This record gives sequence, structure tokens and C-alpha cells, in this order.
Amino acid sequence: MKTLKTTLLMAFAFLLIPSLTYAQDSKTQSFWVHEDVVKPSMVTAYEKVCKDLTSNLKKHSIQGIGMIVTNTVDHRYLWVSPIASMADINYDAFNTLSEKMGSGAMSALFDEMDKSYNIEHDYVIHLDEELSYMPDGMTQTPEGQDYRKFHYFHYTPANEDMVREKAMAIKKLFESNGSNVHYRSYKSGFGARGAFYMVAIAAKDAVDYATKIAENNKLLGEEWAKTFGDFQASLLEYEIIEGQMRPDMAYSSSN
Repeated sequence: MKTLKTTLLMAFAFLLIPSLTYAQDSKTQSFWVHEDVVKPSMVTAYEKVCKDLTSNLKKHSIQGIGMIVTNTVDHRYLWVSPIASMADINYDAFNTLSEKMGSGAMSALFDEMDKSYNIEHDYVIHLDEELSYMPDGMTQTPEGQDYRKFHYFHYTPANEDMVREKAMAIKKLFESNGSNVHYRSYKSGFGARGAFYMVAIAAKDAVDYATKIAENNKLLGEEWAKTFGDFQASLLEYEIIEGQMRPDMAYSSSN
């Protein structure tokens, strides 16, 4: 296993970016995702260390960092930050944090985190605004809606054009009916395991989500069943994962 200091510096280096804003002239935004697969028995310890890290970032007003965090029911923690290019990845901000905290204190923090998981992944996803349905404006963190359902639509690369075409048909159906189910569509990128679109839907809680979906199914009627069935026929696999945004772990130097 990698040494602790190297592990965590590599794990969090991707978070070092100027802000969490979108480029206004682009229909896509790239995100670097660091995913920790936490041992079930270590969830409490892991979260404590993460909150300590965020607390120190705030305490020392570390600049050049922006990240949102979500965790899923299967104990995966996703640290997500927008990037314009690989040049956004550097170590300066955590070098500064180490100086402010003291190298020993920061190493001790990372030592504790390293005990919490054996598996981690780093990959890129791309927010596709053309395939997203956000009539009230694009945001990853709608106020008061920290509950998430992540829909992963896996496909073979040979079917990519077909899948996109059918996904666009779904968006047009939502638009034409004024659906109240808003969503963001992401496409897999560098380092991701297979080709997929991931659709993120926000709600207040599980009950609110279920209510929205039921109302949407009724609103769209038979046309929805036909359109979604046609879309599913082009897929390799479909999975749904429940999650929760974690504003208590998020950090932005602009705040």
C-alpha cells in the first residue's frame, strides 16, 4: 500500500482549482472525481477525519481549493471538483495547509484516513448541459435538496450516438410537458470504468424523490414508458445508486 502522505496528497491534489463556477460559454464542464471506497466498520472514523480536514482548510483560509462531496449507501465517498485541464492539478494548496498545521499534524490526520479504506479511484466525468434538464438554472447543489439518486446508464462505445439521441428524446419529452423532475447528465471520461451516462436527480429526501417520480410518470403517461423503454433497449446495463450530499465536508476558498 502506498505511504500515507503520498496517498493523500495524490488523492486530494485534483481538488486544487480556483472556484466552483461554470464557464458561461461552454455546454460541458469537466470534473475530477476522487472516490474512496470506505470500509463499513470505518465510516464514522473516516467522516471524522474528513470533517477535521475541512475544518483546518477553513481555519487557515486555504486558497485554491474547491470541492463538493457526496456519499452513497454502499459507503463510497466522492470528492468532486471542476477542472479546465490537467494543469489544474498541483500540490501548492496542501503544501500551504501543511505549513499552517505543521507537517506532523497533517501527517497524523492523513494516517487516520488511510486506515479507513483499501480502494480508491480517480477519474473524470463531463457535465453535459445539452442533455441536462435544469429549467431553473444549472446547479449541482439545489438548495434544501441534499438527497440524491444517481442513475448510471452503461453502454458500449459503438452505441454512443444512438444512446445520446435517445437521451435527447427524453429531455425533449420532459421539456414539452414542463416536468418537475430536474436532472443533470454526466458522461464518463478519462479513467472511468466503462462508458456511461450518469443522471443525478436531487430531492429533499427519499419520500420527496418518490413523490416527484410518481407525479412525473403520471404527467408523461404512456409516452414516457415508450420513450424510456426505447432508451433502455440501447443500454448495456442500468443501475441506480442512492446518495447524500455532504455540505459538512465541502469546501471552497471563495466562500
